[in-house]
Amino acid sequence: MQTLLNLLAGVALLVWGTHNVRTGILRLFGGELRRLLRRSVKNRGTAFLAGLVVTGLLQSSTATALIVAAFAGQGLIATAPALAVMLGADVGTSLVTLVLSFELNWLAPILIVTGVTLFLRRQDTAYGRFGRILIGLGLILFALQWIRTATQPMVEAAGVKVLFSTLTGDVLLDILVAALAAVAFYSSLAVVLLVATLASLHVIALPVALGLVLGANLGSGLLGMLSTLKSEPEARRVTLGNFLFKLIGCALAIPLIGHAAALAQRAGLPPATAVVVFHLSFNLILAALFVGFTNRIAAVAERLLPSPPAANDPSRPRHLDPSALDTPALAIGNAARETLRIADVIEEMLRGMLVVLRDNDREVAGRLSKRDDIVDKLYTAIKLYLSQASRGALSERESRRLADIVSFTINLEQIGDIIERILEDAVERKIDKGRRFSEAGMAEITDLHGRLVGNLQLATSVFLNGDDKSARELLAQKVLFRDLERKYAEAHLARLAGNTIESIETSSLHLDLISDLRRINSHLCTVAYPILEEAGVLARTRLIEPPPDDPGDLADDAPPPPGRASRAL
Repeated sequence: MQTLLNLLAGVALLVWGTHNVRTGILRLFGGELRRLLRRSVKNRGTAFLAGLVVTGLLQSSTATALIVAAFAGQGLIATAPALAVMLGADVGTSLVTLVLSFELNWLAPILIVTGVTLFLRRQDTAYGRFGRILIGLGLILFALQWIRTATQPMVEAAGVKVLFSTLTGDVLLDILVAALAAVAFYSSLAVVLLVATLASLHVIALPVALGLVLGANLGSGLLGMLSTLKSEPEARRVTLGNFLFKLIGCALAIPLIGHAAALAQRAGLPPATAVVVFHLSFNLILAALFVGFTNRIAAVAERLLPSPPAANDPSRPRHLDPSALDTPALAIGNAARETLRIADVIEEMLRGMLVVLRDNDREVAGRLSKRDDIVDKLYTAIKLYLSQASRGALSERESRRLADIVSFTINLEQIGDIIERILEDAVERKIDKGRRFSEAGMAEITDLHGRLVGNLQLATSVFLNGDDKSARELLAQKVLFRDLERKYAEAHLARLAGNTIESIETSSLHLDLISDLRRINSHLCTVAYPILEEAGVLARTRLIEPPPDDPGDLADDAPPPPGRASRAL
């Protein structure tokens, strides 16, 4: 039992090591690798080489498949060149398998010690992330040694012989077992390395090992399809086409397994070497056969997964690429771009609100109220997207930016709710009753509204650029807006005293409206706080120092002392 547990622990460590290398590479070089893929799809040759290089670094063709599928889903890469990338990716992971199969046990402790030292001392820097990659490589080599050690006592066990004897003579069963293992381990690389180790210890015969290699390749294609099940048809075509490559290749290779095993034995190749060479040869031949037929396979994939009728759904996220989650800087950038879409919807609602208030346009009010559903859905999508980003991999600066994005989206969502309520009140308390604001009252609302639109644009600029000067201006506008609210409220009360009929009929709505406009402005101004706080120019308190005989007063709307308007909260 202990021996079996040791073997399982070795396999788990092997999978964890490959995961660490893949994650570390994506977090350190993810942006550059993605740009390389996007720029290298002009022809099949460069696309193939790009897939080979990227996967050679990531040590995972599945990771490359997810990136390329995401590009295809966004319309950045056509299906045919994306499939050429995947052919290169399969060769790349085969080359990695060949390198890791060498006797590099002496290198494992060096990699682990160096990696841990870099990771612990400079965890939030590029050096720390590079240390994580070294740790992963060391764990892979150490896991392979561990598997060899754990497997040796099992070779002579009767139960083990019976277990592995079930894999002898049935190629389809071998392929199925290895395919399921590749999906379970989330790594065909780990499965091939494990098969090579078992073959070297003569736990399984070479023909069985070669059948398992075919299954690992098929499982890799299946894993890509499963990983993109919820993606757009354009994205799923890439993984489907790659699976078709592997399926056809396995069908062609099954009758040749016996000949390949005999050829390896005549050449005097050790079993482990024969396994990894067969793996590499399979993918090289597959690439050579199909690199000229990517257009035909792409056409088959397009027929099997046709695009749905074009529907411009504005509530559907456009920039939240799930394959970028392992690269924090890219994920944060994607979330920021999607946040700007919310800001655009809010500006549309804000501009249309004035039309409703001025012209009593019920149709526009109904249309704008539905726009808040778009805001809510995009806000939820951004929140869920950022929750999937690994917080432990974020630098301090990235953590702050993520918090700023979440804060701004929350405030935009609340602004959408306020505008929706204003529209509902306008319909119920003004349009339905045929009322209108007085000329002076409408002029005041128009003035506040114009300032609000300008402040929304300024807040968006502050969110994008983090400009200290613009942040100061935004908070100065908050003070001015608060003073105007007071001024216009007092003017409205004066009109009531003068028995202005329109003012009397809309008094409650008017006062609620200018208060809601101030609240919207306050939500916009919050984007400036973290920028000014980081710059060290934000006042710590709005409490005015009282005279010795005055206990003081903390009034939210008290004007700031002269000369400090730009620092007031």
